[in-house]
Amino acid sequence: MEAERLIAAGRSALAGSTGAPAVMAEAWQAQALARAVGGQLARSGPPELRTEARGLSETCALGSAVLDHPLVPAGGARASQLTEVEHVPRALAALLLLLGEAGIALVGVACGTEEEGLYWQCIEAIDAVDESVDRVQGMLRLLAEQEREHEHELERERDGPFGVIHGPAGFVAGQP
Repeated sequence: MEAERLIAAGRSALAGSTGAPAVMAEAWQAQALARAVGGQLARSGPPELRTEARGLSETCALGSAVLDHPLVPAGGARASQLTEVEHVPRALAALLLLLGEAGIALVGVACGTEEEGLYWQCIEAIDAVDESVDRVQGMLRLLAEQEREHEHELERERDGPFGVIHGPAGFVAGQP
């Protein structure tokens, strides 16, 4: 399944989750999906993103261990359905939203619990989500820089080898 569809499903599931166990399970799903997207981009994404994508995949692997939760059945990770990342910038922007929402949901669980173990599990998970967010933002910045460079190249090609020549138009038209 395409990344954006899986991310949308994850956002919907996270929005519908109630109670700490369900939120923790959906946060785990979000991290697993970020790991899968990172792995896909590291293998076959744009070359300039591969290092950051590998880092995202590794960051999320650590976060997934922190978020291990019994409500996610073995093999039940939504991320296992990922087959492609069709439009990289849109998929990364959607993933950024999902991770941000997961982080906010985890803060809610952490603030609402009196169980110390769950509180610290949430704090560690929030840290992992924050690091994933930083990686995704870094990839989006790289793509934006690449797009700006491409636009500048197109402008230079359009302006010709000597750039734009400025001066009075009358002289060119044969008028003094």
